Amino acid sequence: MISGIIANIGTIIIGLILLTVVALIIAKIVRDKKKGKSVGCGCGCADCPSATDCGK
Repeated sequence: MISGIIANIGTIIIGLILLTVVALIIAKIVRDKKKGKSVGCGCGCADCPSATDCGK
């Protein structure tokens, strides 16, 4: 068990770093959504050719 962990410590560390980054990105998106900020393009719908398709 321990030898398996030691043999793969690099992979485990990289995996934990990636997992942390993904969790931080998701937390930021959730915080922005609660504040009412759009997760979309942010350009405004007035001049957008796809304004009728975006669900607003």
